[in-house]
Amino acid sequence: MNTTPLVTARKLTRVFSIGSDRIRAVKDIDLDVLPGQLVIITGRSGSGKTTLLNLLAGLDRPTSGSVCINDKDTCALTDSQLVGLRRREIGFVFQSFGLLPLLSAYENVELPLRIAGWKRHDREQRTKDCLSLVGLSRRANHRPYELSGGERQRVAIARAIAHRPSLILADEPTGELDTTTGAAILALLKQIVEEQQVGIVVVTHDTSAVKIATVSHRMSDGAFGE
Repeated sequence: MNTTPLVTARKLTRVFSIGSDRIRAVKDIDLDVLPGQLVIITGRSGSGKTTLLNLLAGLDRPTSGSVCINDKDTCALTDSQLVGLRRREIGFVFQSFGLLPLLSAYENVELPLRIAGWKRHDREQRTKDCLSLVGLSRRANHRPYELSGGERQRVAIARAIAHRPSLILADEPTGELDTTTGAAILALLKQIVEEQQVGIVVVTHDTSAVKIATVSHRMSDGAFGE
């Protein structure tokens, strides 16, 4: 396994001011994510999981501390540089799938590659490869409303890996799925980690996800517990 971290977070802290109150949503988090690791972060609602994920993605900026992605200090990047970093190096998987309802599964995966300027042949082949990886080659021409929840999440995962990011961030990817389907999605993420040697960070309420994690953390009141 490559031991050079994809992500290095040190003393990561995010404080929100609400009126006269100051809420420390994330407190002094240290985190490394290596290629080939599935990092599972569990915790209750309000524990700071999604805030932490947003900080790792550069969607929010820390009050103090640092985040480096592939040796790039995200705190030192401009907003436009952060957008470029996310487009090149990060894939996202959301609880609500985030698919465009009027596009087919194939088109949902292919569109980001088109926007990124991939040549037609390359993006067509990559889209087919990604749909095959998630087991949806036969459903490529179906729109999201014609797919089950598990199939929609598989399309979302195919889209997340299409541009070959080194890091995938998943926010409650099983939150809208039944137990069996959720377990299948987690198994797919584990397979992608092992076969593609990417790093994946999953934040979830689902404590059963810890069973397949390379590394796991439990988050409470903004901090990692023992």
